[in-house]
Amino acid sequence: MRRPLALLAGALLVSAFAAPATTASARADAAAGASAGAAARAVRGARAAGVGGDGGFTIEDPRIKESSGLAASRLHPGIYWTHNDSGYGPQIYAVDGRTGKTVATITLSGIGKPRDAEAISIGPGNQIYVGDIGDNLGGTWPYVWIYKLPEPKVLKDQTIRATQYVVKYSDGARNAESLVVHPKTGRVYIIDKNENGGHLFEGPAHLSATGANVFRPIAPVDLWATDAAFSPDGTQLAVRGYFGGIYYDWNGGRIKREGTLDVPLQGQGESVTYTIDGRKLLYGSEGADSPVQAKDAPGGAGGAKSPSGGGGSQASGESAKRGGGLDGGLKTGAVAVVLAALAVFGLRRLRRRG
Repeated sequence: MRRPLALLAGALLVSAFAAPATTASARADAAAGASAGAAARAVRGARAAGVGGDGGFTIEDPRIKESSGLAASRLHPGIYWTHNDSGYGPQIYAVDGRTGKTVATITLSGIGKPRDAEAISIGPGNQIYVGDIGDNLGGTWPYVWIYKLPEPKVLKDQTIRATQYVVKYSDGARNAESLVVHPKTGRVYIIDKNENGGHLFEGPAHLSATGANVFRPIAPVDLWATDAAFSPDGTQLAVRGYFGGIYYDWNGGRIKREGTLDVPLQGQGESVTYTIDGRKLLYGSEGADSPVQAKDAPGGAGGAKSPSGGGGSQASGESAKRGGGLDGGLKTGAVAVVLAALAVFGLRRLRRRG
C-alpha cells in the first residue's frame, strides 16, 4: 500500500529522536541457560567450532524472493529456516548459513492455502511454528493461522504434515508480522504491526487445534514491528522494525525495555533471529539474493561494547532510563534515516504485508 512519503519520513525522524540511548550490558552469555540435552550440546559445539552464518550470508535460492521470517535451527547448527511472504505456496526452506544455499525444501500438508505468512520460530522439542498472521488490509480478517510441524531430522526435500491453529485477538482483528515461541515454556506470542507502536499478545498456555486460540495484549511494544526473536535461554526479546529495534528483559512476560538494537539499513527488513549460541542477531530482508546481516547481540559474548555497535558517544545509565539522548546505534543519524527512506520507499512501493 502506498503512503505519503513526507508522512513516512517524518514518522521515521520522530522515532529516531524518540529512541532512548543504549548502555553497555553486563548480562551473562545468553546461551548459558540453554536447555539440556541435544540443544545444549549443539550450542557448546557451535561455540567451539563456530556456526555457519554467524557472520552473515546471502540467500541465493531464486525461489526465495520475499524472505519474511528467519529462525536458527538448534537441531542442525548453521541452518536457518525461512519462507516467502504472501502469494506463495506452503513451503519453508532450510538455508545453509555457510553458503547461502537451500539444502532442503519442506512442503506443509494438512493445512489450507497460506494467506500471508510473516514469521517463523522454533519452540521446545524442535517444533517449527509458522505464523500466517499478516493482514494486508490492516485488520479485516476475523482470524489468522499458526502452523506447527516437527523439524525434520534429515535435511532433504520432503512433505511434512503440520497442525493448523486458528488465532483470534481479544480486542479485534489486526495486522502482525512477528511471532515468537518461548524456548522454555513453548508459549506463543505475537506482536502486531502498528506505525504508532503495537502490543505483545500472549496466546493460551497450550494451543488448541479444535477451537479458536484467543491472544490477549499483555504489554506495549514501542515499535513498528516487522519481526521478533527470543534469545536461546529465553531471557531476552529482540524486536526489529524497518529502521530500528528494541530489546527487552523478558522478566517472565512482564517485559522491561533495556535498550535499542543496531538494526542495519536494509531494503525491506522483515526478519531477525539469534544465532543458537546467543552471541549474534541476524537481520534479513526481502528481495532476490537478499542479505542476512549479523550484529552482536546485546549482552552476548561478542564483547562488552554496546549493542549499538560503538563508534558514537553513549549516554549514561540514568540518561538511558529517562529515554534521553540519541541512540548510538542509529549511527547514520536522523538525517540519514530520512534520506534512506526517500531512497528506499520513494522508488518502490512500501507494502503493508512486506
